[in-house]
Amino acid sequence: MHLIGLDFEKLKYQHNGLYTFCLQLGQRLLQYKQEDEKLLYYLPKDFNLFNGNFEKIPYKWYDRYFFNPPKMDVWHAVHQTGNVWPRKKARKTILTIHDLNFLFDDRKSSAEKNGLLKEMQQQVDETDVVVAISTFTLQTIHQHIQVPEDKCRIIYQGSEVKEFPGFDAPAYRPAKPFLFSIGMILPKKNFHVLPALLEHNDYELIIAGKQQGDYIKKIEEEAAALGVSNRVKLLGTITDEEKYWYYQNCKAFMFPSIAEGFGAPVVEAMHFGKPVFLSDKTSLPEIGGDAAYYFRSFDKTEMRKVFEEGINHFEQYKPVAAVQQHAKLFSWDTNAKEYMKLYRSMY
Repeated sequence: MHLIGLDFEKLKYQHNGLYTFCLQLGQRLLQYKQEDEKLLYYLPKDFNLFNGNFEKIPYKWYDRYFFNPPKMDVWHAVHQTGNVWPRKKARKTILTIHDLNFLFDDRKSSAEKNGLLKEMQQQVDETDVVVAISTFTLQTIHQHIQVPEDKCRIIYQGSEVKEFPGFDAPAYRPAKPFLFSIGMILPKKNFHVLPALLEHNDYELIIAGKQQGDYIKKIEEEAAALGVSNRVKLLGTITDEEKYWYYQNCKAFMFPSIAEGFGAPVVEAMHFGKPVFLSDKTSLPEIGGDAAYYFRSFDKTEMRKVFEEGINHFEQYKPVAAVQQHAKLFSWDTNAKEYMKLYRSMY
């Protein structure tokens, strides 16, 4: 019997990308494992959303110091900031690196960034395979961390939006055609550049996501300076039903992030055949491909020009089918199958 262990401790943080990654990978691996394979999940003790046969190691606060799992064929650390690293208990190990976004965080000093890089270098040195979630992420890893090319793999993150066709009751229903964006309300998401797109039109701007810190004030200040505060709606955390409704009904999806390892909301919006407008930073051009429109500058005039020309192009050529087809390149089933293939190659 082959035992595969996975660190799903991040399931204790709902409403972010790592929670989704752990949830989707954990459930789909249960569908693809064979009779001679057993899955061992390290996860919050009260988490009960997985359906299938697996062993569970409940999370405890002292595990970072006294973690003692059984011997395993493979241990998969699904994120570079994992709580545990049982290297001596695993015959082979895998580390998935989602991003090095801390390098783009102006709030961190050079000493802090160097310290984090040193920790990551040690973890990379101790693992057998490093997986990056995009080509951009792998390129960034090579720029800052010493890792042999033959030790690296790329497995794209998946994306899936739950659909609720009968749902038509969002807590906030826009009164006008609206632009939509979603993500943690953090400086790296760059949401404050979006209110400028409301000049010379009558759109609303809907931004959903959990607030962290005081960055929301910058968005509000920018909206006030442009005189569009009444058309900028910051909703906070929304339900899956509401997310589906906003994707389904928005005029366009906006994602001006300046630091993304992947960018799952981009694929989610494309699933609905929507025009998506992205920054041209980090991984986003790789994920959006030719099916997206790009802000190559955050100058207000330039952004409005890109937006207006993109909307006109989309309405003229109606590339809905092509946008939806592009989204199919990124699925959670493909993601799980690729990881299972990798595990089996290491027995």
